[in-house]
Amino acid sequence: MSLGPVFRGVRSRAGLGGLRLAKLHVSSNWNLTYGWIAYMLGERTTKRFNEYSKVFTVDGNLRSGKGKLAQHIAEKLNMRYFPEADAHYLDRVTGDGRILDSKFSGNCSLETFYDNPKHPNGNSYRLQYWLYSNRLLQYSDALEHLLATGQGVVLERSPYSDFVFLEAMFKQDYIHKRCVEHYGNMKHLTICEILPPHLSIYIDVPVPEVMKRIEEKGKPYEKKVSSAYLQSIEDIYKKSFLPEISETSEVLQYTASEAEEVDKVIEDIEYLKFDKGPWLEQDDVTFHHLRKFVEDKMAVVRPMNLPVYVPEITIGGLEIDKVYYQYRDLPGRKYAFGYNADVGDKWIWLK
Repeated sequence: MSLGPVFRGVRSRAGLGGLRLAKLHVSSNWNLTYGWIAYMLGERTTKRFNEYSKVFTVDGNLRSGKGKLAQHIAEKLNMRYFPEADAHYLDRVTGDGRILDSKFSGNCSLETFYDNPKHPNGNSYRLQYWLYSNRLLQYSDALEHLLATGQGVVLERSPYSDFVFLEAMFKQDYIHKRCVEHYGNMKHLTICEILPPHLSIYIDVPVPEVMKRIEEKGKPYEKKVSSAYLQSIEDIYKKSFLPEISETSEVLQYTASEAEEVDKVIEDIEYLKFDKGPWLEQDDVTFHHLRKFVEDKMAVVRPMNLPVYVPEITIGGLEIDKVYYQYRDLPGRKYAFGYNADVGDKWIWLK
């Protein structure tokens, strides 16, 4: 049984990886039905769009300043900022804000990765698999916000750049080739359903400077990262990600000092033509279908649960059954969001 999401309080062969994703289905049936009725009554996505109804992503190595730049761009252009989705993205966004035990959150640990990236229990690939699922869900949240409101979005990293870290892990012998193959198949099946960013910004910070920043401001476990791993991340960004994303998206590259000149970055963005990529082929019909798709989080991540055996992300049926019921016993998680009296949900009979 693969470690992946479980939705709507139903056990799935996907496993324990995302048990807390049960909250993601909130009002999904109502939204889907309402969406079609609204469309028939004349609701159209493009009516809400303006010059910056777009998706921007900001990428870079660890401690490159991508979050700061992404936030400044969002503020300057009246776009919504999405901080990088980490291993506990869903705890904060769809849960009650509490950080759950790792057995409910992908059964992986960022600290373990930095302490021992070659840990024999397969933590490194479980972590990357889980992070990809969270980035995919966050990206779908961003698309949903854009299509529903017309307000553009700026994200730190995305599912499109996530493979950089997977390949860096493989290059450093942190994961097996079977993990790379599994990831490639899973990514191919999931990413084809969404649209790439209009603009990808890359901040180029040399590895020695990255190491210095980590030593000065990094978390204790981050200071254990190897320079070879960081160099692999930089190399793959430049040799694989940037050429690949440039086929569908505008690309801007900056040094660390250039990225701090936000007004200059905004000026560069204003000069872009945004004249390539699949966004140009969309209309109100396709935008409506995309909006309905990204609102259904189960549909977004379902293709991740490939029916193949990968030891790193596999768990036995008895264990998943045990953890499933442990999750359901947590406050507010026995039933769908809004139906749990134990956390103060009221007027349940009206739902």
